Amino acid sequence: MGGQIFYRERQKVKDGSKTPRYRVAAVSGVDLKVYAGHLRLGEIEQMANSVGAKLVELKGGGGKGKHK
Repeated sequence: MGGQIFYRERQKVKDGSKTPRYRVAAVSGVDLKVYAGHLRLGEIEQMANSVGAKLVELKGGGGKGKHK
């Protein structure tokens, strides 16, 4: 396995906006530095294909704020 790139959808995305929607959260087993704050999914897929990494989407907790 070439490594893994963990990504998640941004928190503050407006419907219909044309801004990049994803953030790279972590990289494992791949020598890759990411300088962009927000990326499009196609850009993340291109990086993964280029370095031979698997993409892993992180799911949110579904709650609002901190758990008590």
